[in-house]
Amino acid sequence: MSVLGWDIGGVNTKVAHVTRGAVLAVRSRPYEIQREPAAIVPLLRGLAAGMGPLEAAPQAVTMTAELSQMFRTKREGVGFVLDAVEAAFPAGFIHVYTVGGHFLSPVDARSHPLQVAAANWDATARAVAMHHPNALLVDVGTTTTDIIPITDGRVVAVGRTDPERLASSELVYTGALRTPAEAIASHVPLGETPAGVSAEGFALAGDVHVWRGDLDPIDYVCPTPDGRPATREFAGERLARLVCADRDMLDEAAVSRIAEALARAQVRRIQAAIQRVLEPHRSIRVAVVTGLGAFLGVAAVQGSGLPVVPLSSELGEAGGRCAPAVSVALLLERALAGPLAS
Repeated sequence: MSVLGWDIGGVNTKVAHVTRGAVLAVRSRPYEIQREPAAIVPLLRGLAAGMGPLEAAPQAVTMTAELSQMFRTKREGVGFVLDAVEAAFPAGFIHVYTVGGHFLSPVDARSHPLQVAAANWDATARAVAMHHPNALLVDVGTTTTDIIPITDGRVVAVGRTDPERLASSELVYTGALRTPAEAIASHVPLGETPAGVSAEGFALAGDVHVWRGDLDPIDYVCPTPDGRPATREFAGERLARLVCADRDMLDEAAVSRIAEALARAQVRRIQAAIQRVLEPHRSIRVAVVTGLGAFLGVAAVQGSGLPVVPLSSELGEAGGRCAPAVSVALLLERALAGPLAS
C-alpha cells in the first residue's frame, strides 16, 4: 500500500510518498495561501502528480495553514483546507491527523477543528517515538521551532494548541528563514557599541544564515524584503540596512558581527526553551534534530549534555526537512495496518 502524507502550511506545502515504512519521495513547494487561495487545488494535484498515479491512494493530512490571516477563525481555515483536499482528490481516502495521534474523516475533522489545527508537530514526535522512546525532538523550520519531550515512547508535551505550546516553550516563534531580524534581537554590535535595530522589515533570518553560509541561497524560498536576489551579496546589504546603513558604510567584518549577534540570539532563545522543556524529564537521553534550521537546533542542544541524532540520517535529507509530511504518512500506514497507539 502506498500512502501520501501532506503537511499543508500557510507558506509551504509538503508531500511525502511512503510504502511499507520506506520514504520513496518527498516534495515541497513554497505557497502563500493568503496571496493566491484559488491556487491550492492545482498545487495539491501538481505535487501529487509528481509522485506517480496515486490519486486514489490513502491521504494523510496535517496542516498549519488555518493560522493564515486569510481566515477569521481556525475553524474556517480547517474547513478551507479540507475542502481543497477533497476537491483535489475526490477518489482518495482522506484521513486527517489529530493532536493525540488519531485520524478523523474530513466530516469529523470539520466538527473538531482544534483537534486537527496545527497538529503536525505531534505527528513528527510520534514517529520519532517509535525509534527513540526517551528523546527531545527539536524541529527548527522556516518560521518556528518545535521542542517536544518524549518519554517511555509517549509524547508528553504540556501544550496541545498553539497558544498552550507558546506558553510552555514547546513552540518558539523563531526559524531559519522567515523570522524578521528585529524579532530576533533589539540591538546588534556597531563598531564598539551596541546599536538598536530598525523595525522596518529590512532583513530576515534567512539573510543572517545565507551570509554566514549555514543556509544555501536555493533554500531561501520566501520573498526577500527588498525583492532582490537571495544571494550573499544582497543578504549583506539587507543586514546593513538593519542599522540604517549600507555596504558603503559597513565593511564585511561589520556585517559579519551583526549576523553573528543575530545567530547567537536565535540559538540562545532556543536553548532557553530547551532547558525549560527538559527540566521535568530526566529520563530523556538524546536530542533528535530536524528541519531546515537543523544547524540552529544542533547549536542550541550543545550544553544540554544530550547527544544529537539528525532525523535526516533516518528519513533522508529531504525527509528530514519535511518531517511532518513523512511522519503523518508513516503513522497512517501503521494505523491502516492496525490500531494506532495513543
